[in-house]
Amino acid sequence: MTSGQIFTMITGLAAGIGFFLYGMSLMSKGLEEAAGTKMKSILNWCTKNRFVGVIVGVVFTAIIQSSGATTVMVVSFVNSGLMTLLQAVGPIMGANIGTTVTGQLISFDLGAYAPIIILIGVILYCFIKNKRAKTVGQVILGFGILFFGMSLMSDTMQADGISEVFQNVIKQLENPVFAVITGFVVTAILQSSSASTGILIAMASSGLLATDYKTCLMVVYFVLGADIGTCIVSLIASISGNKDAKRAALIHLLINIFGCVIIGLIFYFIRGYAISGLFAISNGSTDAAKMARYVANFNTIHKIINIVVLFPFAKGLVKMSNLIIRGNDEETKGYALKYITFDTVNTPAAQMLELDMEIKHMGQVALLNLRESYDALINLDEDKIEEVIEREQEVDYYSAAITNYMVKLSRQGLPAQMAKNIAGYFHVVSDIERIGDHAENLADFAKSRIKEDIKFSDEGIAELTEMFETAAKTVEYSLETFTEQTDAHLSEIAELERMTDKMEKRLERHHVRRLTNNQCTPKAAIYMDIVSNLERVADHAVNIAFAIYDESQYDLDGNNDENATA
Repeated sequence: MTSGQIFTMITGLAAGIGFFLYGMSLMSKGLEEAAGTKMKSILNWCTKNRFVGVIVGVVFTAIIQSSGATTVMVVSFVNSGLMTLLQAVGPIMGANIGTTVTGQLISFDLGAYAPIIILIGVILYCFIKNKRAKTVGQVILGFGILFFGMSLMSDTMQADGISEVFQNVIKQLENPVFAVITGFVVTAILQSSSASTGILIAMASSGLLATDYKTCLMVVYFVLGADIGTCIVSLIASISGNKDAKRAALIHLLINIFGCVIIGLIFYFIRGYAISGLFAISNGSTDAAKMARYVANFNTIHKIINIVVLFPFAKGLVKMSNLIIRGNDEETKGYALKYITFDTVNTPAAQMLELDMEIKHMGQVALLNLRESYDALINLDEDKIEEVIEREQEVDYYSAAITNYMVKLSRQGLPAQMAKNIAGYFHVVSDIERIGDHAENLADFAKSRIKEDIKFSDEGIAELTEMFETAAKTVEYSLETFTEQTDAHLSEIAELERMTDKMEKRLERHHVRRLTNNQCTPKAAIYMDIVSNLERVADHAVNIAFAIYDESQYDLDGNNDENATA
């Protein structure tokens, strides 16, 4: 083999693999952008039972075309406490089946149609303004580039002299153990079992894989090794996670190792029948086409069998992961985010879900502080005053840490809808932090009441409590609107906002009347400061609710932005 042929082989394969991986990435991102916003409801399905979790894993991985992305999400959810280890087993198993869709698609020789597919994708993605059409165009473009890469790899491997090199390499893989190791190494490098299986299918389509017994056996063990290699992605993702996250990644590895051993042994002992059966269902006009279908069909069937065999032992897998990774995580001192893991490899959909959960948690802490501060104000509870001040520091920490995380996300080139959401989230975090500030203000007013012995009339307290409950209810509904992304309470929020504005004016009039009638002392001037703070709390709550909705159809008097900056 000449140096020129070697150079042609290296550049051709590198270009083919590059186009293949880029096409798969482009297609996956487009599909994930379309499906990523549904992650919250998908996650809810996973928590129902293990069988539903398997179905979710199959469907979601088939949609986004990446078992690595699915398992990384699952590891992230376990790390954040959104999913238990037992609940994680189902989606991980399902992801193994869902990822075989890629192999099934590329086993059909569509390389000749790649330029047409790419052209259609480019037209939709580059020249059509409709957002949905652009997303579809991105998926089609990725699909076309993927097949172009496959075609390029196939043409390179069929070239004179180069095909002999691959034939010699294939002969070295006749040892099942060596074939497993090769599949593992190739997949670990590419970090995608779909990619390594795709290369194998490209070789089959090129006629480099003969339909003889030894080659068919080699293919089986290469694919089994690729299954283990794909676990590298989730193992890397779990490195910075807690122990349960590491256990989730370990469960993924255990499932695939057990699958490799079980399927490998079964196939070896019934290899004659198994190979004949696979060829019987692998249609194709040529031996090369049949071999490509053989690879894709084995990849799908063995994973289904693996899950059927291991599904009843889900609890055993969890127990085994606990035995291997022992102990509990040490409690962290100081403040820490509950759901977000900065250093974990993750997908945009999972990152957004973690962000949603973290903002929701921050909002709950701020709302609790608001209620505690008002209780301290009315009952003059010094212990609660200190608790409120301490908790406000926690809210400030969340504000800074979440904002830092969002800045990091915004630099990653998120899908369009997620990038748009992030822009609104910055304002939401700021508004929650301001609600926390007003809670601290109420605690300071409580201190003043104690220090200066300021009395409020029973009428004043009753009216103040009514206004507080209205403002607090606005915050509660607004947080639910934002975190659940539902418009169910928008009309109520708008009405509560109007009520709060009217209460502010009414309480001011009544307070002046009480001062005039000597029903309260001039020291009670902080009463109106409290009223003003509660009105601003409601304004910030409205901002939170309408961060992702159009407020123009609701009568908010256009005063929210002005008031909220006070």
